[in-house]
Amino acid sequence: MSLSADLFWSFRSPYSYLAIGRYRALMASHDVTINLRPVYPLAVRQPDFFERNHPNWLSYTMRDMIRVAQFHGIPFGPPRPDPIVQNVMTREIAAEQPYIYRLTRLGQAASRRGKSLAFCDEVAQLIWGGAQDWHLGDHLAGAAKRAGLDLAELDAEAQSDAETLDQEIAANQVALEIAGHWGVPTLVFEGEPFFGQDRIEMAKWRMEQKGLRPR
Repeated sequence: MSLSADLFWSFRSPYSYLAIGRYRALMASHDVTINLRPVYPLAVRQPDFFERNHPNWLSYTMRDMIRVAQFHGIPFGPPRPDPIVQNVMTREIAAEQPYIYRLTRLGQAASRRGKSLAFCDEVAQLIWGGAQDWHLGDHLAGAAKRAGLDLAELDAEAQSDAETLDQEIAANQVALEIAGHWGVPTLVFEGEPFFGQDRIEMAKWRMEQKGLRPR
């Protein structure tokens, strides 16, 4: 019997990027369906989050995400541009956000088609893998095509059905909190949350207890 899990995920989270490829590989190699459910990042949900953190938080996080990428051999480069427009010095989140709403709605539109894991992985590889100007040219169109999707179709839906997509994205956040967590990446399997890119092996271990088998 095929198993199923939900992966709550954000385009702005470097740890989401560092996890998604390994979860995609797990789904490819084992009899499990992982449904990626995108949420808006803290920068959208709690704009003052970064201003309230300890001064060392940002520098430590940057150091840690780089070494995690190196440890796992995952290509990693600073996002150019960042999906969230933010003043790095003051940590202030800009009022205008030209990227994150489009990206997250595209991810939810892909989720409606059962292809959000592939789509978000392909896009994350552009954003966090070092692609310059990932938002321009045919970068996103190529990512969508590799995921078996059409970017023009997704974009049209993201614009025409933005309100409903945002309701679905909000429902994803509620589902995450009901499952017992609030951050990303979090995999929820049979009601049990596994938060962080360092819980993938533990999530797999739990699935194996429930009958997970190689394909």
